[in-house]
Amino acid sequence: MALSFDVVVIGAGPAGYVGAIRAAQLGFATACVDDWKNEKGEYLLGGTCLNVGCIPSKALLESSENYERVAHKFAAHGIAVTGAKMDVRKMQARKDKIVSQLTGGIATLFRKNKVTWLKGRGRLIAGAASERYRIDISGGAGAETVAATNVVIATGSTPRELPGVPVDNDLICDNAGALAFGEVPKRLGVIGAGVIGLELGSVWRRLGAKVTILEALPTFLAACDDAVSREAWKVFTKEQGLDIRLGVKIGKVSTGKRIVKVEFADGEGQKAVEFDKLVVSVGRVPNSVNFGAAALGLKIDDRGFIEVDAHCRTNLPKVYAVGDVVRGPMLAHKGMDEGVMVAEHIASQAGHVDLDVIPWVIYTAPEIAWVGKTEQQLRADGTAYRMGQVPFLANG
Repeated sequence: MALSFDVVVIGAGPAGYVGAIRAAQLGFATACVDDWKNEKGEYLLGGTCLNVGCIPSKALLESSENYERVAHKFAAHGIAVTGAKMDVRKMQARKDKIVSQLTGGIATLFRKNKVTWLKGRGRLIAGAASERYRIDISGGAGAETVAATNVVIATGSTPRELPGVPVDNDLICDNAGALAFGEVPKRLGVIGAGVIGLELGSVWRRLGAKVTILEALPTFLAACDDAVSREAWKVFTKEQGLDIRLGVKIGKVSTGKRIVKVEFADGEGQKAVEFDKLVVSVGRVPNSVNFGAAALGLKIDDRGFIEVDAHCRTNLPKVYAVGDVVRGPMLAHKGMDEGVMVAEHIASQAGHVDLDVIPWVIYTAPEIAWVGKTEQQLRADGTAYRMGQVPFLANG
């Protein structure tokens, strides 16, 4: 007889695991399905964020910032350091340990809150006459089917691909490959000057790489306030030495024995640059297919996002969707809030998420954060506002 649950969550990233834990805390028999595996073939919780995203990138950011302080900043404090070296493999081992501890911590939380961890790929089949959905799970210890009264889709997102630029995570990398370099590349190319591109570019720049970032948009960090983006541009280009090119149109990308050649056009004309590694970070796309719901009539918009209302309800009864797979910023804390909200709505409580007050953060040095509408958005909307500005330089 198939196992039966009140709530089954498909996906164990931040939106999924937090939603599953909250549902269990509210008294529901809850399971969470995920097929994430590491290189050893071991199943892990946490999705992209904990395994190849937010957490490992922050670990490398801290390591690289510490190295830069020792190598370049301590002298101003009267601290003389000679012969400082970066052991990249040891840095990567620390990062991997942090990831292991945190993903293991989620497994502990699952046990503590009595969330059943179903290892494998979940596929939503149909609702039976009793109005319960069937979810087939494959790839784990063996194929099995479970029943669920409520389903929460938290399948996350994957890196957007550039046509004609195949990622092999050796010479041409996505975020996962860029987090796993065994040595510092002498010449690193990054396509995309968004959050991921800036964070990873700054990591390897601090460790000694010559970093060139190619951005299609004519403006830098267009999503944040103009005053902030102008200041960030000065810091990243003049102080930190990132070579950021705006208004770039990527042409042919070709690989040699150990190089990547990128042909592109910018305001100065046609150019070609060779890199030892190339990172492609041009955004992410929602994982809204390959789990069966589309065949049941689940509504998906033309950008690939699952259509939901303000409380993350889909058009299918008792099917919800949260996190990167729905509208709104692709941020872990946004997905977590939605996971909690959905669990509370299933319990007939009044959960709520206001997307207008979700904070955005870029974990560069200095870190950049903003919340609410920017000055240029208010101006475009015709909204009256008052502006104040206080430089940190004035902070005693």
